[in-house]
Amino acid sequence: MSSNSSSSPSKLQSSSSNGSPSTDLPLKPIPGNYGLPFFGPIKDRLDYFYRQGKDTFFQTRIQEHQSTVFRTNMPPGPFISSNSNVIALLDAISFPILFDTSKVQKLNVLDGTYMPSTAYFGGYRVCAFLDPSEPKHARLKGLFFSILASRHDKFIPLFRSCLSELFINIEDQVSDKGKSYFNTLSDSMSFDFVFRLFCDQNPLDTSIGSKGPILFDIWMFFQLAPLMTLGLPKLFNFLEDLLLHSIPLPPFLVKSSYKKLYNAFYESMSSSIFDEAQQRGIKRNEACHNLVFMAGFNAYGGMKTLFPALIKWVGLAGEKLHRQLCDEIRTIVRAEGGVTLSALDKMTLTKSVVYEALRIEPPVPFQYGKAKENLVVNSHDAAFEIKKGEMIFGYQPFATKDPKVFENPEEFVGHRFVGEGEKLLKYVYWSNGREIDDPTVENKQCPGKDLVVLLSRVMLVELFLRYDTFTIDAGTLPLGSSATFTSLTKATSI
Repeated sequence: MSSNSSSSPSKLQSSSSNGSPSTDLPLKPIPGNYGLPFFGPIKDRLDYFYRQGKDTFFQTRIQEHQSTVFRTNMPPGPFISSNSNVIALLDAISFPILFDTSKVQKLNVLDGTYMPSTAYFGGYRVCAFLDPSEPKHARLKGLFFSILASRHDKFIPLFRSCLSELFINIEDQVSDKGKSYFNTLSDSMSFDFVFRLFCDQNPLDTSIGSKGPILFDIWMFFQLAPLMTLGLPKLFNFLEDLLLHSIPLPPFLVKSSYKKLYNAFYESMSSSIFDEAQQRGIKRNEACHNLVFMAGFNAYGGMKTLFPALIKWVGLAGEKLHRQLCDEIRTIVRAEGGVTLSALDKMTLTKSVVYEALRIEPPVPFQYGKAKENLVVNSHDAAFEIKKGEMIFGYQPFATKDPKVFENPEEFVGHRFVGEGEKLLKYVYWSNGREIDDPTVENKQCPGKDLVVLLSRVMLVELFLRYDTFTIDAGTLPLGSSATFTSLTKATSI
């Protein structure tokens, strides 16, 4: 987990050229099977959560089938999902078929082989569950683009203001307690930023006060519980599997929490947003439910996993990378007269570090899509036919750590995407699309994709304007990573 320079850009590009799909690959049957009805999905679910764990679950099947494309079952299975059969794509070449909405359908597959009750979203199928072929998808996503565009001048100054408070709190905790748990403070900062961005108001001045993060956390947990394990002692595995993976958690238990969030957003958002929604043929309350989902699940939820992962990997990379980032960031900020878009664009190492964090630990690890037609999908070694209607699944961390594309794929290499290494960005998948692609109303790529990258760069800039280096303790959570600051060395020069 270092940023050493043993992987030259030329070597990386050479290895990536091996990942180009061939037109003369042998057509092979897809290996693997689903086992007996009901019992096969249960067995795979227990392997996935308890006997093997996620990565070992996939790795053992790759080795067993000698293929990165195979059939398996994905959780949760009975009784939450009616059909858990998927075709898994676990390499960088086959994976992008999941982004091609002309070939795969994205209807109700955000969470995989099941869809949470619409009761979580005010009774509506929000945009994330719509296929681009549905007219409402373009209307809603166009509204999201319009809102983000109208606020573009607030991104950097507002986020820097939120970060300033974050780092003050971290410093105080490290000084008082010798450590600071980043995730909780980051969650609070992220919610504060998102609410201020969309509502032009401090959440403390609204009915939800400081409870926004916990309200969103509870709401998301109820939706995503079928996909997670809490890491409890083995004694409790059966009970956890029964409660989280076998029976849908009832939405009414979080109805009041969601209503508080909905009311706060509805009362605080500019009426011009809802006026525009109506002009696009979207009811005001439907627009608000969609905006709460975008702000909570997409924006806050994404930051909740991304920012701790970014801090974790940069922290573990060590002082050498920290010095390099300090030199680049401070030199360019001085030359540009501040933290501007122009300055950020010139920070090649800083940009590379953000891309590397997105590569090695994508904030959303899963992709799903249902074949619209009979397809032939290529891996590095073979071609496979997928039948119309079959569910296709991709585990992003395996695709973005494909050893036939990336040299030292399990290693965090800070400069991986500098210079010639930029050509590898086409293999960085994290936003329901490739890093080199742009979100449109016709695809399912995250509308805030570029904003996420921008905010991650700004976080690193603010961090290394304030500190020369830092150390952390890293951990794992049910969904993502944790980071705890154990020391901070204040900047000796700016």
